[in-house]
Amino acid sequence: MPRSSRSPEDSCDQPENVAHVSREVRPRRIIQRGRNICRMTEAPLSNASDAFLLPVRINAPGLTQCMLECVSWITCLACFLRTRAHRVLFNTCRYKLFIHKLIEKAGVLILCAFGFWMFSVHLPSKMDIWQEDSIDSPLQSLRMYQEKVRHHTGEIQDLRGHLNQLIAKLQEMEAMSDEQKMTQKIIKMIQGDYIEKPDFALKSIGASIDFEQTSATYNHDKACSYWNWIRLWNYAQPPDVILEPNVTPGNCWAFSGDRGQVTIRLAQKVYLSNLTLQHIPKTISLSGSLDTAPKDFVIYGMEGSPKEEVFLGAFQFQPENIIQTFQLQNQPPRTFGAVKVKISSNWGNPRFTCLYRVRVHGSVTLPREQPN
Repeated sequence: MPRSSRSPEDSCDQPENVAHVSREVRPRRIIQRGRNICRMTEAPLSNASDAFLLPVRINAPGLTQCMLECVSWITCLACFLRTRAHRVLFNTCRYKLFIHKLIEKAGVLILCAFGFWMFSVHLPSKMDIWQEDSIDSPLQSLRMYQEKVRHHTGEIQDLRGHLNQLIAKLQEMEAMSDEQKMTQKIIKMIQGDYIEKPDFALKSIGASIDFEQTSATYNHDKACSYWNWIRLWNYAQPPDVILEPNVTPGNCWAFSGDRGQVTIRLAQKVYLSNLTLQHIPKTISLSGSLDTAPKDFVIYGMEGSPKEEVFLGAFQFQPENIIQTFQLQNQPPRTFGAVKVKISSNWGNPRFTCLYRVRVHGSVTLPREQPN
């Protein structure tokens, strides 16, 4: 900006002119007051001070006083503006850089303020909705979970009651089944059905005894019936009693001593695999011992017109187990029509040995796998 052509003294001319107008009233006093005003205004300008010049209070009649005070205020304001303009023009470059930075900062602040305003306007509503949803949804899910827990708790209690009932019934059934199993086991032990193998030495299907190759039956006086010292008949059982399933005390075939043999003609020719011996238990024995039971014995397979004997195995019978099945040690791939059981000892009775039942097992067809 160009400097004003008006000098500092110009600001003092108006008070002097005003003072000359009113010379007639108080000429000396007004001139002196005007000079004082000029001195007061020139001092700050020469010092280039930033202090604001106060107007001089003028003692003049009504309207003139008001006009003079206004002129004084205007003059002081003009001096102040002139001083400020001088400083601004003197520091123009510095102020330009400051204003440029200020504009940049102001633009950034305005953008930030606008963004904050948008954020503050739109976010509270969304925050309220989110807060409501975030509060309501967990509460609702918690209530549903509690209802489910209560429902499942009732179901679990019902299931527990049913389970206790089932456990009680199962215990009763187990007790009954144990009794039934024991009964069935006893029946099977009596009948010999638990072997679950076909018996080709059973008399009811056609098996018989070859008496020519069988030891003589043991004759005892207590087994005979007499009338006046005349023997009428003999109660001793024949050898074919060992081919029947009736195993009761005394219903056995006895031969003299501890050595003997019996030859069984099978119901048909078979491939032999096993042989089973059965004796009565010690608990039902009349003598209270099992010394008449066979001990060591040998099995032969017989076939052909002159009887050809083929060794099938040597075994030992343990009377503690009333039914024992022995797997043949030699199983040739051929059929046999007869079996010889040769007993070489018993369990201590020197007079006779008893056989209660003998079973012979095998198959009509050749087995696929032959044991070693």
